[in-house]
Amino acid sequence: MQKFTKEMVDDYADKLLIGLTEEENKMVLDEFEIIDKTIDIINKIPNIENVKPMTHALDNFEYELREDVPEESIAIEDLLANCDDSTVDGEVEVPRMVG
Repeated sequence: MQKFTKEMVDDYADKLLIGLTEEENKMVLDEFEIIDKTIDIINKIPNIENVKPMTHALDNFEYELREDVPEESIAIEDLLANCDDSTVDGEVEVPRMVG
């Protein structure tokens, strides 16, 4: 398996439009090193390839899907009646939090 390199991490960070400092890049590489070591340990388990994947963490997990029945919606006027006077065109106006 190919190991992650500084250049690979920088390339992925650029594609995700996040800038990484040298310290952050090293932190990511250190985390991937831990993940690689853990995967190597798991791969050393005898007959691991014969283990069937789990579909759920609980053996006796049962579920029942409910009927999808449309319900009547609450009128916007009734919903906005609980707001103070900070509504504009059927929307709640909130203070700006980010510059």
